[in-house]
Amino acid sequence: MRTPGVWWRGKSTPAKVETYTRWSFHFFAVIEVATIGLPAIGQLGSRFGGWALLAVCVHGVLYAVTASRALDWTRGTRDQPVRLLWALGTVTVLIAVGGAVLTEHGPGGADAESAAAVLSVTVPAFGVGAIALGIRDWRRAFALAAGAAVGVAGVVFLVGIPAYAALGAGGAELFMAGVLVSTSVLSLWLLNTVYALDEARETRARLAVAEERLRFGRDLHDVMGRNLAVIALKSELAVQLARRGRPEAVEQMIEVQRIAQESQREVREVVRGYREADLGTELAGAQGVLTAAGIDCEVSGQVTGLPAQVQSALGWVVREAATNVLRHGDTGRCSVSVRVDEGRVTLSVENDGVPVGESGRGSDGEPGSGLVGLRERLMEVGGVLRAGAVGGGLFRLSAEVPLPVAPVTPVTPVTPVTPGADLSERDAEPRRLPAPASASAPVSEVTS
Repeated sequence: MRTPGVWWRGKSTPAKVETYTRWSFHFFAVIEVATIGLPAIGQLGSRFGGWALLAVCVHGVLYAVTASRALDWTRGTRDQPVRLLWALGTVTVLIAVGGAVLTEHGPGGADAESAAAVLSVTVPAFGVGAIALGIRDWRRAFALAAGAAVGVAGVVFLVGIPAYAALGAGGAELFMAGVLVSTSVLSLWLLNTVYALDEARETRARLAVAEERLRFGRDLHDVMGRNLAVIALKSELAVQLARRGRPEAVEQMIEVQRIAQESQREVREVVRGYREADLGTELAGAQGVLTAAGIDCEVSGQVTGLPAQVQSALGWVVREAATNVLRHGDTGRCSVSVRVDEGRVTLSVENDGVPVGESGRGSDGEPGSGLVGLRERLMEVGGVLRAGAVGGGLFRLSAEVPLPVAPVTPVTPVTPVTPGADLSERDAEPRRLPAPASASAPVSEVTS
């Protein structure tokens, strides 16, 4: 069974904002019942107070359901709850009229009049605030608040309350309804903004991948375009020469073969340059992308002097780690460190905000395809990859690659010389001079 903490950490930032907004409006319904309905029993008596509590409870339930369905409609998962909006509006009007009637013709007393006045003013404000969630135009929402204020003032005046008191009730309604409508409008704006930012971050990640593909395609086009055009022309020329029985057709096909081999070599160089990643460049690029995404990224360690194959393998680790940080979780901080110790290079990428149980990110789940590819690349250079949660909502991806051992040049031992010793005694055997090349030849041949 999932605990509340695990359930909350498993949500993305937009989902957390949506949950917070949804339950805030549910809590408003509870506040309405607790501050208006329950006190009415003691102020209006058991008879009128019981009916007032029942009416407020019904209004609170409609308020919560309407707010929830309106938020779903805002996110595009449901149709506009038109019937619920009309139902909530009807109940709101009935309670406001009933409260105004009780104010003038109720059981009497200061407490009863106060409770009835609260019913006629506060309940409409809550109702207008919930209805504002189901309206797209904020101008209509504030116009609805102004209309509710006019309506409350008119109803209060029609039941026989003096004009100054009716104006006071209308002013109070305008203030409370304006505050609740502003809360609803700003909550919807914040929720839509958070989702838009999240979509923009995903779009930026997709555009980065698309830009890399375009770069690779452009390089291939530059390399292969001209060569393929030459191959096509020379092949056509060779066909024409072969049809005429000209021996030059063979030379043209030999040239086609040479250009094809040269193109194959150039394509290998392009692919090799694409696959070999420079560690320093990848670290700088990852820091720039993460910082632009609003993630505090810190890079430490030196990468100069590392062999090319080690930088290439660790550069791919940085690419995959930065991609995972952008696409997964709710990361606010990321740290990347490079350490060289005892003939091994260790790259560690640690970030927070990882949802629990996310595919390819948990140490207990099945690894994602990106991690599998990294392990295969590191195995080629004798490295290992470790990935998993380290507690406190942190996730760590570390790669260790051994440094290649430099070849040792054998050194000829030198015999130490004792001070004062005769240097002529160092060589026990006399040195032999090489014999002349023509030692066996006659003297005359040598001198000639």
